[in-house]
Amino acid sequence: MKRSALAIGALACVTVLALSACAPRDEPNPQSSGEVALVDAQPAGTKPVDEVTWAIVEGEPATLNPAASANLIIPNLCDNLLSLQPDFSIQPGIATTAEFVDPTTFVITLRDDVTFWNGDPVTAEDVAYSLRQSTNPASQWYGAFALVDPDPATGITVTGPNEVTVRFVAPDSAFRDALAGQGSAVMQESFGAAAGGAVGTSDVGLMCTGPFELAPGGWKPGSEIETTANPDYWNGTPLVQKLTYSFVSDGPTLTTALTQGDIDGAINVAPSSRTTFEGDGAGTLTVGHSTASYSFGPATAEGPAADPAIRRALSMAIDRQQFLDTVVSGLGYPQKTIVPEFSFQSLDAAATYQAGYDALAAPAVNIEGAKKLVEESGEDVSRPLVLAVPAGARELQQTAAIIQSAGASIGLNITIDAMQASDFGALFYDPSRRDGVDFVATQGYLETPGVLGYPSLFMLPAAQGGVFNWSEYDNPEVTADLMAARTATDAQSAAESFVAAQEIFAPDMLQITLAGSYQLTYLNKELTGVTTSVAAYGSPWALHLGGK
Repeated sequence: MKRSALAIGALACVTVLALSACAPRDEPNPQSSGEVALVDAQPAGTKPVDEVTWAIVEGEPATLNPAASANLIIPNLCDNLLSLQPDFSIQPGIATTAEFVDPTTFVITLRDDVTFWNGDPVTAEDVAYSLRQSTNPASQWYGAFALVDPDPATGITVTGPNEVTVRFVAPDSAFRDALAGQGSAVMQESFGAAAGGAVGTSDVGLMCTGPFELAPGGWKPGSEIETTANPDYWNGTPLVQKLTYSFVSDGPTLTTALTQGDIDGAINVAPSSRTTFEGDGAGTLTVGHSTASYSFGPATAEGPAADPAIRRALSMAIDRQQFLDTVVSGLGYPQKTIVPEFSFQSLDAAATYQAGYDALAAPAVNIEGAKKLVEESGEDVSRPLVLAVPAGARELQQTAAIIQSAGASIGLNITIDAMQASDFGALFYDPSRRDGVDFVATQGYLETPGVLGYPSLFMLPAAQGGVFNWSEYDNPEVTADLMAARTATDAQSAAESFVAAQEIFAPDMLQITLAGSYQLTYLNKELTGVTTSVAAYGSPWALHLGGK
């Protein structure tokens, strides 16, 4: 980290207060959750800094194209249409307004003062081009755009100098929230057309509007990604002049580098290093709200794993407190079902969602009850059940060991298949890679507010978007209620339909939720200003990073 003698000030944050995230970032809102104080944003930096080195725990990304990937670098490069706040609420961003004007017509009005890094103004054509990238079924954001009219002539069209209109085949209560995520990241159409399939690669790069720029040659494959402050950023100039990302996926190596000050900061640091991070090091650990959770679910439509009774039995055999103590070092909390509470706290009908969540049964250890469920299921449990986890992921390997031990306690023989990262990633999209696998253990998170993401992926039939519904779960009531929640035209009806679906699907445990986990950020003591909640995935989390 190098301090700058330049006298660029913190006023940039103040002057755009009305539309920016300055207020919550300047006034972190610690909350008490047991012994853990939660902070979703640090006070904004006040002093310029020449250079910051940031570790990417997940390793080097395959691409920086926001239509094709999600990682923690893209939000600092490419703005979304709506601005996700640290508390998971949504404010205007590049779009001043984005609302349904009738049940199937959504109108986006754009600011007229936003430019790309090269100085070209953002146009409605650029925004329409960017949104169309997410209508490609190959895009990971396709689910959020699934109800958009597929006709290019009418689905997403430019309807004014600063206006884009999106038309739907049915109402979509989840669409506006999705625009606060990278599925609405704005890219320049002419740059994308020239780059073709190479957009976002180390060879070609990007052309976006974010607070940091990726210059040609800035991505050195296998080494680092160097970005520089965008001096004309519409929401204020960053205090950090150069933000360099290095790729450090080895937990012990990263812990040493952070605590000795060789690397300035990282998001998603390992909870197993909690004691070291809270010791006398170069920085401090900040714990923020998250939608992340640890879970495992069936990878097959055949055998015991596809039987809800077996999944309930496994859930009853697992000691959640042991999980919290050993896997996340106390930096987590019990979570009743797949949809975490933080995902709906900012929604209009939050009270209804909360009441539905509160009504669910809390997980509790009941070994004898679990054994009885296994016996009554009638399943042949003589064959070992295979649980897949990624090799080298310490927390998930600990998770697998706990599941294996719990299975043994109720007569289920579980073997662990620790897959190489590429093989583990491939099994989510290639059915042949799941041959012989009964369960898959993962840690997932929701990037934007809303409750329908996980249930749609795991509970709906494949033809209706259930791409991870590998056990071929098909409950007509759940499907009807989830679709009613998606197509509702008012927030209260959507909430009531979702809660009705949740009451049925939660006990069926299409994912056996083990615990929710917090967002963990470690930052050098001389720095401040980072978004420390899960909102970092969808917002320019380094915009206010700077010296104290």
